Amino acid sequence: MAESEHQAPEIEPPEGRYSSRMDDRGRVKLPVAFQRYLEKFEDKRLYVTSLDRRIAVVYPMVLWKQTKKFMENYHDDPKAAKRLAFNAADLGAETEMDSQARVLFSPELRRELKMEDQPVHLYSFRGHVNVFTQAVYEEQKLAATADPVADMTKLEQAGMM
Repeated sequence: MAESEHQAPEIEPPEGRYSSRMDDRGRVKLPVAFQRYLEKFEDKRLYVTSLDRRIAVVYPMVLWKQTKKFMENYHDDPKAAKRLAFNAADLGAETEMDSQARVLFSPELRRELKMEDQPVHLYSFRGHVNVFTQAVYEEQKLAATADPVADMTKLEQAGMM
């Protein structure tokens, strides 16, 4: 097997949170930082899905293959892996970024996540792009701001700089 089949290439994802909007055709216009990031992958295919049925995820295909393989080989709780794999297949679709840096989301995904013709928030985590509706973004922000000093202290004690 080629090295690229074992692990993702060392491509730096963008930092920070970005805003965008899903248009009436189910496409999200990616900010330039995400466009540049995704263009660096040799395989231009993307897999757009949701594992938790709340947050959409745009995977470069090489990272999706790694995630899928992980779920297939996860033996600690195979039922959990099977449920996530079902969600990914049920809501997911392979696509590519178009020439205007737009990514198409499947009708099932955008209806399930109530994203149609809505503002969205994007940020990169573990190489994929998380896409939140405004409502989920507000939930995540509330949870993240509950006690950031305690969270930071805990991670610093564990070795975070």
